[in-house]
Amino acid sequence: MKLTNYLCLAVVGLVAINGCSNKQPTATKPGKYSSTTGIEYNTEKGMSVANFKKIPEGPGLVFIEGGRTVLGTQEEDVTVSHDNIERTVTIASFYMDEAEVANIHWLEYLHFIRTDSAEEFYKSALPDTTVWARDLSFNDPYVTYYLRYPGFRYFPVVGVSWLQADDYCTWRTAKVNEHLASESGGGKSGGGLFGKKKKKAADGADAGAEGTIGAAGALGNGKSSTSIENGNTLPNYRLPTEAEWEYAAQALVGTQEVGNENQEEKRIYPWDGKSTRNAYGRKMGQFLANFKRGRGDYAGIAGSLNDGAMITEYIYSYPPNDYGLYNMAGNVNEWVQDVYRPLSFQDVEDLNPFRRNGVGDPADKYDKKGYQSLIDDHVRVYKGGSWRDVAYWLSPGTRRFMAEDSATATIGFRCAMINAGSNK
Repeated sequence: MKLTNYLCLAVVGLVAINGCSNKQPTATKPGKYSSTTGIEYNTEKGMSVANFKKIPEGPGLVFIEGGRTVLGTQEEDVTVSHDNIERTVTIASFYMDEAEVANIHWLEYLHFIRTDSAEEFYKSALPDTTVWARDLSFNDPYVTYYLRYPGFRYFPVVGVSWLQADDYCTWRTAKVNEHLASESGGGKSGGGLFGKKKKKAADGADAGAEGTIGAAGALGNGKSSTSIENGNTLPNYRLPTEAEWEYAAQALVGTQEVGNENQEEKRIYPWDGKSTRNAYGRKMGQFLANFKRGRGDYAGIAGSLNDGAMITEYIYSYPPNDYGLYNMAGNVNEWVQDVYRPLSFQDVEDLNPFRRNGVGDPADKYDKKGYQSLIDDHVRVYKGGSWRDVAYWLSPGTRRFMAEDSATATIGFRCAMINAGSNK
C-alpha cells in the first residue's frame, strides 16, 4: 500500500473533514465541516452556513480603494481656523455614490414613505424649498419648481438637513435590501419603516429596531431568509465620514505608480494642477467644477459661458475624478457624518478617523449660549464647495459646519457603505 493511501486511512476523521486537500477554507468556500470542531454545517446538529459569492452590488455605488494618505488643507488657511492640520492616516476601502443624491431620488423616497410610513414622518422628510427664497433676489420660481419639475430631476437635492439625509440612508438600506430579498425569494416588506403599520413583539416592543436589517417593514421578521449571516443583504447606506469623503475627493490613486509606496503627488483640487480649468485636449480652458468665479459671476457671459451653471447643475456634469466620482468639488456642498470640532485632527485616531458626539472636547466648553461660539454636539461638517462658493472651498481639505437640523440651497449629500469582509 502506498504511503499516501496509508496516511489517509490513518486519519480518516480528518479526511471526512478536510479530505487530503491542502486548500484552506475561505468566506466563499467555507467547506462542509467546521475547521475547529469538525461538526458538519447545515445539519440538525451543525450551524447553518449559507452560500456566499460576494457582497451584492449596491445601486449607485463605486468602489474606493483605501490606503494611507495625508489629510488636511492644501490651501492657505485664509479663515485662520487652523481646524484641519495635515496628518497621515489610513482609510479602509469603502463604497461611495458616484454622484450626489438627486431630486428624482428624493421624490422616490417621498413616494414610498407616503405609502408605508406615518404622515408625520412624511411631512418631516419634505425638503425646505424656501431655501431658494432671497429677500433681494428673484429666485422665487425655484421655490416652486426646483424639486419637482422634470427638467430638474437629475439636479442635486437641496434644502435637506443632516437629519433628513441620515433618515434617507436608513430608508435606502431597507428598500434596497427589501428589493434584494424579493429577487432572491426572501419575501416582501412587512410594513412601514417609519411608524405606519409597525407590528409589535409579544412584550409590546417594536418588532425590530428602526433602521436595522431586521426592522419591521424593512425586511420582514427574523424568520426571513434575508439576514446578515446569509450574506444576501447589503451593509447600511450611510453618510461618509469626513475622512472618507476627503480621501475620496483627493483621488490620489490616479497619481500613484504601481510598486511605488511613496505618495509623491498632492492635489489642491480633485484633479491635477493648480487651476480650476481643464488643461488638456479639446476641452482645454473649460472649468472643471460648478462654482462662483468671482463677485457676481456665477456662469460667465452669454455666448462664452465658463462653468455654464447659474445655480446647481446635472449631477453627471464635469469630468469625474480618478475614482469615478462626479462633482466632488462644486455643484453642492455635501454633508458628512462627523460632528464639528476645530481640534478633530488631534482628537481622532489615525485609522478610519471619525469625530463622534460626546467624545472628548465636550460641548459645554464652548459658549454657545453666550454667543461666543457656534459649536455644540448638533453641528455637522460639510465639504466640497458649491455653485455659490468661490474656488477656495473646492479644495477637499477645507471644512465648514452647520446645525444638523438646518438646510440651505448649497448643501446636498451622497451615501457611502463599508466594504464588508475584504481589505481590497
